[in-house]
Amino acid sequence: MYERYYGLASPQATPNLASVGKSFTSIGCGILIGQQPGKFPRALDTLVCTPEYLPAAAFPLSDEQRSAIQLGQLLSMSAGLRGNNPCLQHRLPVTIDPAGPDGWEAMVDETAYGQRPDAAGRTAATLWCKPGAGYSYATVSPQLASIIIRHVSGMELEEFLRRHIAVPLDFGTWGFGYRNRDLRHTPGGGGICLTGRDLAKFGELLRNRGRLGLRQIVPESFIATASRTNTYNPHSDYSLQFDTNTSGTRTGIPRDAFWKTGSGGHVLYVVPSLGLTAVKLGGRDGQYDPRDTGLPLPRSAGDPNPKPTRSEADAAVETLRLLCNA
Repeated sequence: MYERYYGLASPQATPNLASVGKSFTSIGCGILIGQQPGKFPRALDTLVCTPEYLPAAAFPLSDEQRSAIQLGQLLSMSAGLRGNNPCLQHRLPVTIDPAGPDGWEAMVDETAYGQRPDAAGRTAATLWCKPGAGYSYATVSPQLASIIIRHVSGMELEEFLRRHIAVPLDFGTWGFGYRNRDLRHTPGGGGICLTGRDLAKFGELLRNRGRLGLRQIVPESFIATASRTNTYNPHSDYSLQFDTNTSGTRTGIPRDAFWKTGSGGHVLYVVPSLGLTAVKLGGRDGQYDPRDTGLPLPRSAGDPNPKPTRSEADAAVETLRLLCNA
């Protein structure tokens, strides 16, 4: 084991991990499928834009094509929902106009339903392609997935994760951020706040194929699909809210590696073949602010975080490459 902190990070720090939270929403869906297989007889093939999985407020659908969205497409960002550019079709970059909502505003239910634009006027009301026909990193996708968990389980995503992940893994202080924003429900598109050590516990659960001791917390089949390129998204290496290297395009990294990044430079890495789980805490000072996290900033917190010297995407992959080489 190796552990090092600098800047505002510390063993007790619980920053807003931004989109790393998307991976928890995805794994929550896997747990729900395992708990209620009768509700999901087609598992990830389930068509989820129906009253059985979404509340009445989601209807009528803003685009009738939403009725063809499968859960696996929703979790792999290939549902046709508008997100960030560039998008991909058959691994070739395309630009959509207009792009879709992003950030915390994409985690407002009405925005995810396509009923309300964000402050910049971006909306998810219409699909940019048919479900399954392209990849777009759209935060409204995991937000819809979190609404499915809320509707089917009868509890908020945070409480669902508390019961089925945080308690079994013995998390310390944790929660969800964006407390300074107008969100009525747990943000399924990101914002989980927890320590690096607890995030590593979550990574170890994934590395052990969803098993904690003798208990299967997450269905092994769900982890297997999430950790590699899947049929729901043939357009990119993004799989059930994880980046993967199944295609081997990232040299110096084993093909079974998978990871989840979050804006600000946060990353969770899992490399089963190397027995490796690693966490990289990020560096936006505001993500450690109690006004965002709702959690206290440890007295041991150091100086402001260093400024980044390269893009977050490059830093995430290069850090993993260095870890694997080491």
